[in-house]
Amino acid sequence: MFCFSYPAQFRPDEEGRLVVSFPDFPYAQTDGKNALEAMDEAMDCLGSVIAHCICERLSIPPASRPTEAERLVPVPFWIAGKLALYLAVREAQVSNSELARRLGVTETVVRRMLDPGHDTKSEKLQAALGALGKRMVVSVEDAA
Repeated sequence: MFCFSYPAQFRPDEEGRLVVSFPDFPYAQTDGKNALEAMDEAMDCLGSVIAHCICERLSIPPASRPTEAERLVPVPFWIAGKLALYLAVREAQVSNSELARRLGVTETVVRRMLDPGHDTKSEKLQAALGALGKRMVVSVEDAA
């Protein structure tokens, strides 16, 4: 199982803004004028970093265990399904062509499913995950 939240440090800077950094993605950083804006910006930043990793076919680290000083930032919905499929494809070591064969679609369709810039229906992502022996489950928790 893969956790779709990453720990982040929220620290005030000298101007009073909250600077957000991610231990698992040391090159990702953003900020906000208050806690709410900083969390929104953190989710956007996290989604962009994950989208970049998918586009460049880079390894995406599993989320580290948060320290007491860190808060969990959820992966935004717009990229979560594609992240799940990307990780499942890499874990199964299945090519796009092989996944396409299993789904009865063209390889172009699979490429689009993995493209963060392409709007893919969640049903198609669920079907692709199913073809890889996976399923995506969404849960709701109380906000901290």
